[in-house]
Amino acid sequence: MKFTEAAIAGVWFVDLEPIEDERGYFARTFCADEFAAHGLDPTVVQCNVSFTRTAGSIRGLHYQVAPAAETKLVRCVRGAIHDVVVDLREGSPTRLHHVAVELSATNRRALYVPVDFAHGFQTLAADAEVEYQMGAPYTPGTDRGLRYDDPALRIAWPLPVTDISDRDRAWPLIQVRR
Repeated sequence: MKFTEAAIAGVWFVDLEPIEDERGYFARTFCADEFAAHGLDPTVVQCNVSFTRTAGSIRGLHYQVAPAAETKLVRCVRGAIHDVVVDLREGSPTRLHHVAVELSATNRRALYVPVDFAHGFQTLAADAEVEYQMGAPYTPGTDRGLRYDDPALRIAWPLPVTDISDRDRAWPLIQVRR
């Protein structure tokens, strides 16, 4: 695996280093020792998958607070997504800034999302499937969200929004400005 730190400290891109032959390829997608060697929390306690039928759909921006704050390793295994993480760390010089990256079945890239970051994505293709490795289990009552269209975040989604859940549409706007 190849680890590259994003423009916001703590967020990492994880690229595969496939070994190819006439049959195809083999690649490691996760190794606790390699994650720990890069200062990343290698804890995985839950794995999730989402499937989204329509291009332009948005899921998120979601996060959990203590005592269930979570890390995520996100990979798109079918189709393509525009993946976004927002820094929510108190006192961070990049608070409310975001990193966006395309994750796709073709580029095989993953995104490591640290604690205190919100995460969401927009599907760039129909029938997109996303896999998540979570550092904490889903814990009702600790889940929170940000509005995908909050002007304070200045996120430029690449496609018109075709679908979003009522819950994600209803998150309150951020009152604190950068």
